Amino acid sequence: MQEYKLKIILAFLVGIVFAFLFIILAFVLPTKKEEAILIKKPANILEEVSESLRK
Repeated sequence: MQEYKLKIILAFLVGIVFAFLFIILAFVLPTKKEEAILIKKPANILEEVSESLRK
């Protein structure tokens, strides 16, 4: 009977450890890769004026 209770307690503790491990990994590992956003610089004066009018 003692051995049965010990196995149940150990199984429960192992389950808790694995649950915490996966929860910690979920916060540490990124979910998606962020892409760099490139902002195009105006090539000439007309593009600069056009861009300033849009803002």
